[in-house]
Amino acid sequence: FVTFIQLFGLLFLLGADYVREKKWADEIVPRIVVGDPVYLEQKNGHKFLTIHTEAAGSRAALLIIHGMGVHPDWDLIGVLRTELADQGYTTLSVQMPVLVSDAKPEDYPSTFGEASDRLKVAVDFLRSKGHKKIAIVSHSMGSRMTHHYLTRHPDAQISVWVSIGMGEGDDYKQMKLPVLDLYGENDSPGVLENAQKRAASIRGRKGSQQIMAPRADHFFNKQHADLVKYVKGFLDKSM
Repeated sequence: FVTFIQLFGLLFLLGADYVREKKWADEIVPRIVVGDPVYLEQKNGHKFLTIHTEAAGSRAALLIIHGMGVHPDWDLIGVLRTELADQGYTTLSVQMPVLVSDAKPEDYPSTFGEASDRLKVAVDFLRSKGHKKIAIVSHSMGSRMTHHYLTRHPDAQISVWVSIGMGEGDDYKQMKLPVLDLYGENDSPGVLENAQKRAASIRGRKGSQQIMAPRADHFFNKQHADLVKYVKGFLDKSM
């Protein structure tokens, strides 16, 4: 039998942890040097943090989507959102739903519906700013969330998707847009095991490619410059 405490814990685990989100926001917003914090509102009325960095003469806008349990200025996400803005791309880094700190990857699909809602709101925000060309650059669990969004919103008019370190069996066979599947030679096991399946799903699709970054791990530790180079190179020829 499931006790009340166990049931309460299960329900808490399956729902996005807004308290944890607020803690992230309270920590990072005062430290933002590049870009401006913007709070957007999803369908249930919850306001979530984004970091908007407008590039002068922007050639396109990018949604930057982080992985499991972190925030929109975390590590390689912070690098991507600022460096790509320096390279002429407006960026909007989005706080995605997070669960409690000890949640496992297999718990996160419960948040994918809310993640899709946030992505739609973020796209609408960029459209309201006059951006006609929008791409998504996502990492890890953020790529799985993006996959959920794109498969359920085929009319989203996203120009390009840069998917970094996507595992857990997902591929791109349902996508029609150009995709860069980027992963590291020393990536996590789930990403490496699924690499051939992902490659097969974009083989022959115009504008799509898979890149394995030599010596890189799942987080591109000590290789952030290479990460930006791979992403920028693909965007420059695709947008």
